[in-house]
Amino acid sequence: MPEVAITGTEAVTNSRGDVRNMPTQSRTAGAPGDVTWLFLSVGLLTLLALLGTGMTEDPAFRLQGAILLAAGVASLAALTIGIGNDRFRSDPSRYADGVIRAGVIATVFWGLVGMLVGVIAAAQLAWPNQLYFPEHGWTNFGRIRPLHTSGVIFAFLGNALIATSFWVVQRTCKARLFGGVLPWFVFWGYQLFIVLAAVGYLAGITQSREYAEPEWLTDLWLTVVWVAYLLVFLGTIWKRKEPHIYVANWFYLAFIVTIAILHIVNNLAIPVGLTEARSYSAFAGVQDALTQWWYGHNAVGFWLTTGFLGIMYYFVPKRAERPVYSYRLSIVHFWSLIFIYIWAGPHHLHYTALPQWAQTLGMTFSVMLWMPSWGGMINGLMTLSGAWDKLRTDPVIRMMVVAIAFYGMATFEGPLMSIRTVNALSHYTDWTVGHVHSGALGWNGLITFGAIYCLVPWLWKKPEMYSKAAIEWHFWIATTGIVLYITSMWVSGIMEGLMWREYTPDGFLANSFIETVSAKHIQNVIRVLGGLMFFSGTAIMAWNVWKTIRMAATDTKTVLSSTIEPQLLPAE
Repeated sequence: MPEVAITGTEAVTNSRGDVRNMPTQSRTAGAPGDVTWLFLSVGLLTLLALLGTGMTEDPAFRLQGAILLAAGVASLAALTIGIGNDRFRSDPSRYADGVIRAGVIATVFWGLVGMLVGVIAAAQLAWPNQLYFPEHGWTNFGRIRPLHTSGVIFAFLGNALIATSFWVVQRTCKARLFGGVLPWFVFWGYQLFIVLAAVGYLAGITQSREYAEPEWLTDLWLTVVWVAYLLVFLGTIWKRKEPHIYVANWFYLAFIVTIAILHIVNNLAIPVGLTEARSYSAFAGVQDALTQWWYGHNAVGFWLTTGFLGIMYYFVPKRAERPVYSYRLSIVHFWSLIFIYIWAGPHHLHYTALPQWAQTLGMTFSVMLWMPSWGGMINGLMTLSGAWDKLRTDPVIRMMVVAIAFYGMATFEGPLMSIRTVNALSHYTDWTVGHVHSGALGWNGLITFGAIYCLVPWLWKKPEMYSKAAIEWHFWIATTGIVLYITSMWVSGIMEGLMWREYTPDGFLANSFIETVSAKHIQNVIRVLGGLMFFSGTAIMAWNVWKTIRMAATDTKTVLSSTIEPQLLPAE
């Protein structure tokens, strides 16, 4: 099997910032057909939005229809101006980096928004009486909480996955993104999905399905965008100039394909009406619960794990300037993870009406996940072999290594909590919240920050980030916040579970529900502090990114010769 080494490349840029790193070809007009089809499609969608908004009697549907209508009109105006100014001409010898720059900025912006909403939600749990506004329903926890989870998972981390995948697939395939303007449709279409979902949550338009709250109209729009995303990614791989498909692309592709299947099946529904915001699920009872947690767990598995392993397998060796420790192990890691993860969802439904055999099946495959997960963690950490000194000098490498460590911890804790006897204590408690955030903040958050710190200087042609000291501060503040958050939730959850299981000598519950809530007040306050620290670290990063972008550009050749590409070398 091949190993992956890191080598430098030279590149030049045009006035639009598209990077050329391939043999020069003649400049050709950007495919007018794709622009024409996009214009006609957007026009049709705008017309449908106008009709739906005018015909509906549902205020919630009218609100989302108005958003679609405004987005359609703005898109038609932008396309018209672009066609008139001949802005849709492209050079196939240049990488399409403009959409990646937009994705990085969107990632930072939505990260700030999602984390701020999370701090507000945590504060509502710590001080419910002071932060309860019954006259303003949209401000209450039931609507704020899904706004936070979707804001972080889909807006912040989703944009990070799209942006990094566009960068990685171009560099490892040595090919421009497929589809002409299609990558820009994916980017802006995804931002529209985020806005539709967020406004829907605050307006009470929700399916009440965890991580799948958006209603049918928003789900349909995301399906259209996701199919376009898949076409861009597959098309770029199809026209690649590098024969080998680098392993990071395998992880990205698994993420895109599996999420498409999960999204379509779990959101099968019958609308109350074509001009109504509500819908009825195609499933009912225990089948509905099983379908939801088949989706819910694999959203974690393929969105928050597989996609970010693609980031790890590209950016860690790239930053460390070392080959992947074992390319063979990365392939084994991929296939074992793909096969096992999809079966693990039923462990969310222990001690429910789900048949015992299905619960046991989910538990068994969850325990099996220890092996591939830790294989990937070891592969990521050992990639630094020969470069461990960078932990002392490079805060970005340090951030990525700590992220991989949190990945290992979260993927040990998850299978442990899936065991039925352990789950009897942990289920429905704050222990689960701590587990989720050890992965979401420690693994997803820190590896995303590391990728952003790599991408920003490369995309904007700077020698390095504006302030290395700010990265140090970000690392330590964020890491301290994570530790405070997850330890407080571990203590709270275990205490909560034990209090629920406590009985009097007469066989009655020893503690009322409100007593368990009051007992964890201090832990809830510590959670607010931890979340606030993590948000503060993200704000420092946003400032650093902004200052870096505004720095004077340096010689392109000097900067991009440090933009290193995975290349195949003979195995050891």
